[in-house]
Order: sequence, then C-alpha cells, then structure tokens
Amino acid sequence: MRLDKFLKVSRLIKRRTLAKQVADQGRITINDKVAKASSVVKESDELAIRFGQKIVTVKINLLKESTKKEDAASMYTILKEEKLEKVELEFVDDED
Repeated sequence: MRLDKFLKVSRLIKRRTLAKQVADQGRITINDKVAKASSVVKESDELAIRFGQKIVTVKINLLKESTKKEDAASMYTILKEEKLEKVELEFVDDED
C-alpha cells in the first residue's frame, strides 16, 4: 500500500494530499529511510512522522483499503512521541 494512502486510511493524517505534501517535504521516514508519498509500506514497518515540534514514531500493525474511524487506530501502534526544542525554519507551516 502507498504511504500516502496508509496515512489517510489510518487517520494519522486527515487528507491524502496533505500526506503527500508532508512526505514530499522529507518529514516522513520508513525504517529510517526518507520516504516519498508513493513509497510502499508493509506490516511491521516503522514510520517516523514530523509534525511541527514533535516526531511521532509508529509501527504498522495492519493494512486495510478502508476502515471505520473507530478501527483506524488498530492499524498502527505508537512507539514514541518526541517533542523537539527548536523548530527548523524549513518545517514551519505558515499557511493558515
């Protein structure tokens, strides 16, 4: 399954286009390698996603083409959440 689709279906990121933008900015890694939106993910992969001042690391448990909101969280396990002290300018989201 494509990375951008997994992020949308699992509801880690709300929209697939937003998932694509985040991946294109180099803010997502799969097993410590920078990932593109078209990268293929599989069960047991580790994703690290940078959201502003924090990095969320998750392990993929399950791949589904679609899921209900209540079941989306079962697709992954949060391994850790790291808060960053200083935000690098290239990762600041100025659009509101």
